[in-house]
Order: sequence, then structure tokens, then C-alpha cells
Amino acid sequence: MVDAADMVDPCGEDHDSPVSGLVHRYPDRVLLLALDSCAAYCRYCTRSRLVSQGEMYPVTRRLDAIIAYLEEHTEVRDVLISGGDPLLMADEPLDKLLGRLRAIPHIEFVRIGSRVPCFLPYRITPELVAVLRKHRVWLSLHFCHVRELTPEVAQACDLLADGGIPLGSQTVLLKNVNDCEQTLKQLFHNLLKLRVRPYYLYQCDPVVGTSHLRTSVQTGIDLISKLRGHTTGYAVPTYVIDAPGGGGKVPIQADTLLAYSNGTAKLRNWQGEMYTYVDPVM
Repeated sequence: MVDAADMVDPCGEDHDSPVSGLVHRYPDRVLLLALDSCAAYCRYCTRSRLVSQGEMYPVTRRLDAIIAYLEEHTEVRDVLISGGDPLLMADEPLDKLLGRLRAIPHIEFVRIGSRVPCFLPYRITPELVAVLRKHRVWLSLHFCHVRELTPEVAQACDLLADGGIPLGSQTVLLKNVNDCEQTLKQLFHNLLKLRVRPYYLYQCDPVVGTSHLRTSVQTGIDLISKLRGHTTGYAVPTYVIDAPGGGGKVPIQADTLLAYSNGTAKLRNWQGEMYTYVDPVM
């Protein structure tokens, strides 16, 4: 079923693409789309207009233009490589891609967004870990339910963590899948046991034909409120909406700063109790 709010490009990435396969929206960082294939295909994928459509050339055929753009734009210090799934690339072309990015003096931070450790954990080999470690890469993984944390996935995460690769996880809030306090708590606790830090909880993007998977925003607010203060801070991700049309990620939470005037802040804590903080006299 197609909902009136559904969008083909819900995050407005095409509008912010200066060269093929590169999205430059935020001042100091870009998104580099490596390829259009994945180890599995998520129904709610925000790039379903591109992924597995056969219309996006592999990054090896687009890389010169991308590198030229990045060399010219010295304000860019952070590159997120996504797609499609970059870890489906063989070690050698991935090594070359990372090497070309690292050769740009002002690129300080390189990340890879991947579902491979979840869906294809045997791809995580000592050789791959060596490539990632060589180029000081961070990994943004994607897990939505504790049942995805199989022994094979745990072994893959151990290999990455033992290899010195920082690991974070992004979770999409899905109706009747993980829109439950206990389900999310189990997922986040078990991710921490694998040395994976829950980073973002995404409100499901309004991708065409996904209204049945989307919860209300209030559901997300309530779930985070039931986690914050009730469990380890590391187990509480930031709840965000990727503002439709290209507004970027917007953090969402229940009101904690109730008022702020004349140097006095009125605060509400995780138990609903009120507190006051007074600025120092300057």
C-alpha cells in the first residue's frame, strides 16, 4: 500500500549530489555510495530507488570524479562509505578505495556503513580486518532485532573489535518488529556485550510502500524515555528522524529542558522530577 506521505527519495539525497555517487549535505562530511548491491535487501531501505536497480556503476568507474571533488573541497574531513554495501567489495578494490581517500590530506575520518556482519558474517576475515585497520576505518553496523545476533555474528564482531575497529550500530524502529521496550533493551544490551555501541535509533523513513512498518513518532519518544535512566547510558541510542526532503538527522526526545531564562534552567530528569541549574555569575 502506498501512503500519501511516501517518497521515492525520502532523504533528498539526489538533490545534494554534486557528482555521481556522492552526497554532500553537511558542511564537513560526505556520503560516498560505493555500489548498488547488498548481502540482503531491507524492505524499508531509504535507497531502494538505487539499490539493486542496476543503474549505479561500481565506484571504480566513478572514483576519479569523486576524488577530484573531494580534493577541491577542503572543508570535507569526514567520508561515510555506504551504498549498497561496501564490504561486498573484494579486499583489493576496497583497499585501493580507502587508500585514495586517505591520500587526501584533509580527510580525517572514514566510516563504512554495512549490514554484512549481520547477514554475511563469514565475509569478516582477518585479511579484511587488516585492510580496515590499515586505513583506520570506523564501522557503522545495522541491527534491528536481537535474533540477528547469532553466534556467527558474535564471532565476526569479536574479530573486528579485537582488530581495533570501532563499532557502532544503527537500528530502524519497525512496527511489530522492535517497537517494544524489552525488545530494544535486549538488542542494545546484547550489542554492548559484542562491543558494539548502539548509536542511532531511526524513525523509519517514508519509503514508498512502507507505511505498515512505521510507528508514530510518539512511540519512539516513549521508548527512549523508558530506556534513558533505566539502563546503561551506552545502551541508549539517539532517536532521530532523517527529515524528509533533505533536512538531515534531527534528534528527538521528550522535553528535558522545561525553561531557560536569566541564567536559570528548569530541568526534568528520567524519573519526571524537576531540578534547577543556575549559570555561573560572569
